[in-house]
Amino acid sequence: MQTQEAIKNRHSIRNFANKPIATDLLEKLIDAARLAPTARNVQPWEFIVVTKKDTLRALAELTENGKFIADCPCCIAVFCKNTKYYLEDGSAATDNILIAATDLALASCWVAGDKKPYADKIRELLSVPADFKLISLIALGYAAAENRYPEKRQLKEVLHWEKF
Repeated sequence: MQTQEAIKNRHSIRNFANKPIATDLLEKLIDAARLAPTARNVQPWEFIVVTKKDTLRALAELTENGKFIADCPCCIAVFCKNTKYYLEDGSAATDNILIAATDLALASCWVAGDKKPYADKIRELLSVPADFKLISLIALGYAAAENRYPEKRQLKEVLHWEKF
């Protein structure tokens, strides 16, 4: 798949088939994440791949809008060391995972982490040191069914030249 096609086809999926994801595909996703842009090349990120059902259920229970994590075959938790641009760097890495997942025919959904009331509980659950911030939880799997793509605003509606 070409980059533009992966970007256009990427959308959030919350219903997953009961099918595991091969380790080599998960490694490709983390490889894409580690290549994300990073301010001053700090690379503050760490990635935790969770596939154990009991841990997936525990993650789902802690979140506000990620209850579907309990039913996905994999969740990647993106953490960043608490640096000046941790949120920007971690968000770039998260987006690389989402686009790479689409390219690999995987479904995904970004569940917010930073500044959420459950962030510290998830950090503790996954044994992450206190100086790291939860950026995102990414539910991954194969889509359970054909999904409709949500409408996006047209380019002419969002593009401005020189001024708003």
